[in-house]
Amino acid sequence: MGVTIKETACSGCRPAAPRTGPNRALRLAAPVVTGAALVLTLSATATSAGAATGTPARPVATGTAARPAAARSAAARSAAARSAAAAPPPVTILKPGANNANGDIFIAPRGGGYPSGPEILTRTGKVVWFHPLPAGHIATDFRAQTYLGRPVLTWSQGPELVGPTGGTDYIYNDHYQRIATVKAGRGFRTNLHEFLITPWNTALILAQKPAIANLTSIGGPADQKVTDGIVQEINIKTGRVIFQWNPVGHVPFSDSHTPLPASATTAWDWFHINAVHLDTDGNLLISSRFTWTTYKVSLSTGKIKWELGGRQSTFRLKAAAGQVLDQAGEIFAYQHDPEGAGNGTYTFMDDESNGTTSELGYSRVVTVRLNLTTKAATLVKSITQPEGLLTGAEGNAQTARNSDLFVGWGALPYFSEFSPSGRLLFNARFPRGVTTYRAYRLPWNPGN
Repeated sequence: MGVTIKETACSGCRPAAPRTGPNRALRLAAPVVTGAALVLTLSATATSAGAATGTPARPVATGTAARPAAARSAAARSAAARSAAAAPPPVTILKPGANNANGDIFIAPRGGGYPSGPEILTRTGKVVWFHPLPAGHIATDFRAQTYLGRPVLTWSQGPELVGPTGGTDYIYNDHYQRIATVKAGRGFRTNLHEFLITPWNTALILAQKPAIANLTSIGGPADQKVTDGIVQEINIKTGRVIFQWNPVGHVPFSDSHTPLPASATTAWDWFHINAVHLDTDGNLLISSRFTWTTYKVSLSTGKIKWELGGRQSTFRLKAAAGQVLDQAGEIFAYQHDPEGAGNGTYTFMDDESNGTTSELGYSRVVTVRLNLTTKAATLVKSITQPEGLLTGAEGNAQTARNSDLFVGWGALPYFSEFSPSGRLLFNARFPRGVTTYRAYRLPWNPGN
């Protein structure tokens, strides 16, 4: 494609054997590296179990030695102050409801002058657990998952802007004890967008590092600094990278909707990888915010199977009766969180804005049906943000166990639940300035 990234060739990288379905043995075999070849520098780690941390729903009573009343009063005030300082931001329930078996609410509030951290809430707003983080750190993608057959809590943690060491992915058991951490390998930095445990007990994460690209073929400089964002699959126990996918070599830089910066020394975030999920057939769904595209990628070979949206969409885009494409003729733009629902149907968080420009006057969740024979993609359903607002980043739409949609509205301070027909069942918000990267509703029964 006439565009190169200056990287050192990878030695010893070979593709894994062809795979059909989630085969754990094959996933833990030889590594697959696709896209720009990179030097193998493993730095992922796993840690042993730690002590329980966080704020439990019910305080545990402990004995207190007798002290003078004034001392006890001062100590109580001090304890109350510490407790208030560690409390999560309040949540206002705008529309109560969704009294079903979908579980608790998993959020990771940040901003607004409140402590940041992973938090579990009931649908009535009662705090089940909150884990305040050190100042300057945030948590993202907090949820319940399964690891080695047991329920766990997982999240990504680190500075909001990825620093020299990147973030760290955490796994806690159902007694709120840390049992493992994961970091990106091969010189990349964990970038806090995704931490997904696969059915075969590996981790799918996103990572990045700065690189230099020759962009003369698209009218850019020969030494443009770029953000190189990738997918890695990691063996959680050993930290070994067993699969890596880099869009460079698969996607041309000219597909980006983000203009080049004025200076070659300013990093161009041309792709902005923001999600990697497993499709129902075990292959990958990878979302690029700035190419407006979701890519289906083979987990065996790293080859792109199809592209939805953007400049090279495999599918002709159309809207069903009552639905609308955006002003660019796209089903989504600046999207997040592609989810395979089966039978060729997918949901997406359709932000429609990068925080500065927009392609539609509101954000929404869209449901798309693909026809692989006719190569048509049809927008069959959309759910508009309840306040009619536009989010400039982030967000997700989770299909709950009863087929409701639970939606985190990203950079907006709202999270909501909708029935399969699109009726608003539940709506809540944070104080001004507080947001959560994603929001989930999931079963959680600790200690069972």
